[in-house]
Amino acid sequence: VQLQASGGGLVQAGDSLRLSCAASGRAFSSYTVSWFRQAPGKEREFVAGISRSGGSTDYADSVKGRFTISRDNAKNTVYLQMNSLRPEDTAVYYCAAQYYSGIYYNPNNFQSWGLGTQLTVSS
Repeated sequence: VQLQASGGGLVQAGDSLRLSCAASGRAFSSYTVSWFRQAPGKEREFVAGISRSGGSTDYADSVKGRFTISRDNAKNTVYLQMNSLRPEDTAVYYCAAQYYSGIYYNPNNFQSWGLGTQLTVSS
């Protein structure tokens, strides 16, 4: 499956933004999808994940209560709704997909990656 992340931009602290991860290819509904982010000089970190059915979601503690991951399998798209953004959320955001029923947290478990979209949150 091929992925394309979009929706990043420059926002102010406290703003909201929604990222999209559009997939092409068959059987997207069989893939778990996670969002990761990578800030300059830091390792790529897990942000949020959603199971292939959408029935299970999980979040990093740093975004819990502010971010919401969802998916529309009919549209082959996963979303990341980000509210109450903070400067520390600034990073390149990547979506990743893998044929799996649960949620993966380790980026090494994913074979399919989007190119990433930049989010910059100014204070």
